[in-house]
Amino acid sequence: MNVTPLALHHAPLLHSLYTSAPGYFDLISARVPSLGEVQRDVEIALLDPRRSLQLVHDDHGDLIGSLDCKRDYPETGDLTINLLLIREDRQSQGLGEQVVQHLESHAPPGTTRILASVVGDNPRGAHFWERLGYSFTLDAGPVMSWYTKPLNHDSPTDTDAPLTVASD
Repeated sequence: MNVTPLALHHAPLLHSLYTSAPGYFDLISARVPSLGEVQRDVEIALLDPRRSLQLVHDDHGDLIGSLDCKRDYPETGDLTINLLLIREDRQSQGLGEQVVQHLESHAPPGTTRILASVVGDNPRGAHFWERLGYSFTLDAGPVMSWYTKPLNHDSPTDTDAPLTVASD
């Protein structure tokens, strides 16, 4: 698995990922955004130095997902996963778990906890985060629920490493 930091010229790839995951947009009662909308969203996100946008590829180079995180949000020391999206035809293969585990072990220096949201009525999403050791934290329903996991600073990590997923 490999991760590519997302640049503006990658917006068409992100758009193709979105079109391959219509179930996510159905879940949040939204339509799949147009390419122009994705380009604007990427452009705005790249203006925030705390945001990390990445495309996730398998070992064959096929785009399988994306990861959007924000450092020090909502509080200093927090790393918030805005969106972890895996293509629908590649879900339930452990790929999301691999991405999250790598993110946890390579979190930016000073990170004390990771937050993840579950949008809408999504028991599968809630179960995913709970299975990875995240605890229900806040019900912002009916729109969203928040899950958090404190980082264990007792285990060695390479805190200088970028947020990337290593090849297996």
